Amino acid sequence: MKRKFVTNLILLLFLNLLIKPIWIFGIDRTVQNTVGDETFGLYFALFNFSMLLNILLDVGITNYNNRNIAQHNFLLPKHLSNIIGLKVVLAFVYAIFSLGVAAIIGYNNIQFHLLFFLIFNQFLISFTLYLRSNLSALHLFRTDSLISVLDRSIMLVLCGILLFTSWTTIQFSINWYVYVQTIAYVLTAVTTFIVVLAKSGRIKVRFDLSFFRVFLRKSYPYALLILLMSFYNRIDSVMLERMLPHPIGKEQAGIYAHSFRLLDAVSMFGLLFAGLLLPIFAKMLKQKEHVGQMVKLSFTLLIVPAIIIAISSIFYDTEIMRTLYTSSTEHSSGILGILMTGFIGIAFTYIFGTLLTANGSMKQLNIMAFCGMVLNIVLNLILIPRFMAYGSAYASLTTQLFTGITQFILAILVFKLHPKITYIVQLFIFTAVVIVAGFLSKQIDNWFYGYLTMISVSVLFAIVFRLFNLKDLYHIIRYEQE
Repeated sequence: MKRKFVTNLILLLFLNLLIKPIWIFGIDRTVQNTVGDETFGLYFALFNFSMLLNILLDVGITNYNNRNIAQHNFLLPKHLSNIIGLKVVLAFVYAIFSLGVAAIIGYNNIQFHLLFFLIFNQFLISFTLYLRSNLSALHLFRTDSLISVLDRSIMLVLCGILLFTSWTTIQFSINWYVYVQTIAYVLTAVTTFIVVLAKSGRIKVRFDLSFFRVFLRKSYPYALLILLMSFYNRIDSVMLERMLPHPIGKEQAGIYAHSFRLLDAVSMFGLLFAGLLLPIFAKMLKQKEHVGQMVKLSFTLLIVPAIIIAISSIFYDTEIMRTLYTSSTEHSSGILGILMTGFIGIAFTYIFGTLLTANGSMKQLNIMAFCGMVLNIVLNLILIPRFMAYGSAYASLTTQLFTGITQFILAILVFKLHPKITYIVQLFIFTAVVIVAGFLSKQIDNWFYGYLTMISVSVLFAIVFRLFNLKDLYHIIRYEQE
């Protein structure tokens, strides 16, 4: 099982490293520099608003389905026929609720126009994720990996044509940025549906109310968890845009987006871990296999890069922001180090939260997430009026560390894991070494060479400390039987 995890993780990381950094730094960043912080801040706030209620599109279906189909493959045709019908019903519920809340909080016609497409995009994303959950549950990780980059690949081509060529007469705007996303998500959803259909055989879409009731009763704890986590992960920019006066609110949301984009980018790779680990953990737990070694392997592979990314972002925040953006870098540079430190907490969540989800420990996770949501909202209410985007960054950091450490403690208690003291000491020593490497690298005149030196020295020490054990990874990939 470790071999399956590592080999497919390598493929998944390779494909995503090939496509997503180009999208984030070549397209998404260029769009913000092109349209300006205020316009992009408006889009960013609306995008995050569309994600707050998108749990109504899923109600825990994807996570529950991933775990359930991984343990009972034969249920795929029956569930697929019924859940497609359920997803259509939920799409209408989500759209009505989202547009209703948007009207209550006072969005204007321009905002409603963009929001309509963003709502449709969220449905397409949710539908595709549900379909992909069937592929990963069947352990068809290679197929799922290819589909995971399909939407971004299409967007790269279309946005590249609009931004960097004169092949069309279209004047690029934030609207066209959203339209391109819609086209890419439609094509990806259709492609994924065809692939899943080939694996399940012929299906007949059903609207079975009794199935809906039974399925929703089982999946609602997962829905509640995702809803609560969406609030403490995504509400920052919405509160910035709504709480601060015009146009300061939109501008601050845009400034916050500078750094949040990079946090979102590295978090995507943590999400890849979770996507692979959920069905693997679920199957191991069903077969009553001990998960300790898999947890240590996956945690180490994620926490080591998280430490390096967080600390290097603190040392080189100003240089990174000035390289990527053309405006407001003096304000956004300090935010980068704050948000990236929160990635350490996110790394804990992706490993230990996934393990607890696979185990069905939903009550504990929902209590944790509720506390995280309350903490985040209260901190934002207190800090935004005084510190604006910086206030949201500190609220995010505090929330991510709190929720990540809480899930670590829960996993220790539930699974009676016994992390070795020597391993914990290794991580603390490694962290200290990365900090020292950061100070020394700042003595190099060229910041880029200094940054590369810091990263290289950190990775080298991870190997020396046997946190990255290349020999063990090789043997897992080469020899271990599944």
